[in-house]
Amino acid sequence: MRYQSAQFARGGLFIAVSLLLTACTVGPKYQRPTVQPPLPIYKEAGDWKPAQPNELSLGGKWWEIFGDPQLNVLEEKINVSNQNLKTAEAQFREARAALRYARADYYPTITASPSATRNRVSANRPPNNSVFNGITTNDFILPFDLSYQADVWGRVRRNVESFREQAQASAADLATINLSLHADLAVDYFQARSLDAQEKLLLFTVSQYEEYLQLTENRFNGGLASEVEVQQARTQLETTRAQAVDVGVLRAQFEHAVATLIGESASTFDLPPLPLATPPPVIPIGVPSALLERRPDIAAAERRVASANAQIGVAKAAYYPQLNLNATGGFESGVITTLFSGPSILWSAGPQALVTVFDVGRRRSFTDEAIAAHDAQVAIYRQTVLTAFQQVEDSLAAVRVLEQEAKVQDVAVSAARRSLDLSTIRYKGGVTSYLEVILAQNAALADEITEVNILGRRMVSAVQLIQALGGGWDISTIPQRPECCGKLVSTNDKP
Repeated sequence: MRYQSAQFARGGLFIAVSLLLTACTVGPKYQRPTVQPPLPIYKEAGDWKPAQPNELSLGGKWWEIFGDPQLNVLEEKINVSNQNLKTAEAQFREARAALRYARADYYPTITASPSATRNRVSANRPPNNSVFNGITTNDFILPFDLSYQADVWGRVRRNVESFREQAQASAADLATINLSLHADLAVDYFQARSLDAQEKLLLFTVSQYEEYLQLTENRFNGGLASEVEVQQARTQLETTRAQAVDVGVLRAQFEHAVATLIGESASTFDLPPLPLATPPPVIPIGVPSALLERRPDIAAAERRVASANAQIGVAKAAYYPQLNLNATGGFESGVITTLFSGPSILWSAGPQALVTVFDVGRRRSFTDEAIAAHDAQVAIYRQTVLTAFQQVEDSLAAVRVLEQEAKVQDVAVSAARRSLDLSTIRYKGGVTSYLEVILAQNAALADEITEVNILGRRMVSAVQLIQALGGGWDISTIPQRPECCGKLVSTNDKP
């Protein structure tokens, strides 16, 4: 009898292994969703000739392209202290752990449940003449249970595939947040520096207006000017002085934003003033077809499409029988000293098949749900691609147009300054009233402030263009096997 049981167990195990070796993976094979092919060049590049990648590379630390040591120091602090980045990193580790949990289904589960009991049988238990009545016995059991679900139809493989692609999407999410935080810091930093330049301009103008006020007062004391002109000069001076003070409100907000981004308290952080003076560098934009490989948000969306595709396979596997292998073995004895002796061995083993005969459409609904989720992810992926190209074109247009505007504005500033000089000469010569000087002052100051603001907008647009291009990120940085501590492994995954 024992021989027949062993033969049956071995036969069942052989059948199960044979099925496993000839197993197939159900579900559709993954193909990246198609998107509209991009043009050979970006439309908004126009006649503006961008730098080629071999002339200037963004690299990993793209902010160094601006050549600003103070910005470089601040950007490095984000990787160390930013709390949002720490959150994204923890979510990536969470996704990796979920992947490792799913991979455990590749292997059998072994449990042990030792027990020790002492039992006494009632002496009055029927039948009265039983030899066990009134007997007290010990029972020591050390069993081991093995359970394993053979992955005949690829359910486990599809599930692991889905979790792996979710972890890869999480890695791309981490890169997206990292890029966004660095770009936000650069934008806030350059806007603060633009305000520093504006404040410097206003303070310089205040000093000039103080000289104009002194000139007007001297002319008034000499009987060459009226008190109205004196008050006009004083009004102009105090108005400009108020403008210089007002700059500090917005400048403080950008300083506090920088403090939060680098993980420091706004109450203790100080950003030294550094007026913006130099134009942005030329940004290498590459070709549109490369954008799909250089935007982490696009990579994340594509990985989620692949994950949803794998879930269709998981749903379809439910249509096929589940093959479970169960085995129990161990030791049982009434005396602890003989627990591990040969006669105390116990065991049982055999395969089990589970077939769903009728489920009122649950499996069909589960499959339809997986297909719909996949279609939704495909739409999200395509929308992400469209948004990415829009952002690049928007930033290119801003960089190109602002560069042209800066040239025109430079001419306007020169003309306004010349007009102010001529009006001042005419006023000193008594040819015109101080009103003409005021009009020339207002025009010159407005043009100079606009020039400063355009430079600040150009720096911000350059940062936004870099962000839209992916900041030097590349899809090859996504770990192929996130379960292996995030290392890049080129070999095919094997359980």
